[in-house]
Amino acid sequence: MSLQVRSVPADAPEVDALLDAYLDEREATFPSAQGSYTRKRTPAAEFVAPDGTFALAVDTADGTAVPVGCGGLRRIADDGDDVRFEVKHVYVTPDGRGRGVATALMDALEQAARDLGATSVVLDTNDSLVAAGAMYRSRGYQRVERFNENPNATAWYRKPVR
Repeated sequence: MSLQVRSVPADAPEVDALLDAYLDEREATFPSAQGSYTRKRTPAAEFVAPDGTFALAVDTADGTAVPVGCGGLRRIADDGDDVRFEVKHVYVTPDGRGRGVATALMDALEQAARDLGATSVVLDTNDSLVAAGAMYRSRGYQRVERFNENPNATAWYRKPVR
């Protein structure tokens, strides 16, 4: 895989297809003990500089650009002196998994957060997404108290970036 990560509009057709696949997969695999999955996309306007960005990962190995993952970053309310940006909608296609796509996306989103003035990056996830939680913790994210009302989340994380 030859991977390229670039910033794109969050409502680009490639992003729409990836986010539809992400929401379909989450809905199909959501733990039934937690109720039903709430399908919700963050509005594309929240991923525009200087308040955010949206990243698309493409595999360019065979000379074409095949979308294999995406993720967004948006500014949320500061917590005291902590300037927070939130990671949203990180998704890697089944063909892209285990090939460094999520790491490349997170590298790009964390760098964008620093460039936009963040002091920390926060995110939420569901504990049923074991690999995602392990990746976030391996990157230095620490579990924190709930900071939003996402009905699909069971875990909230924060990482200082300054």
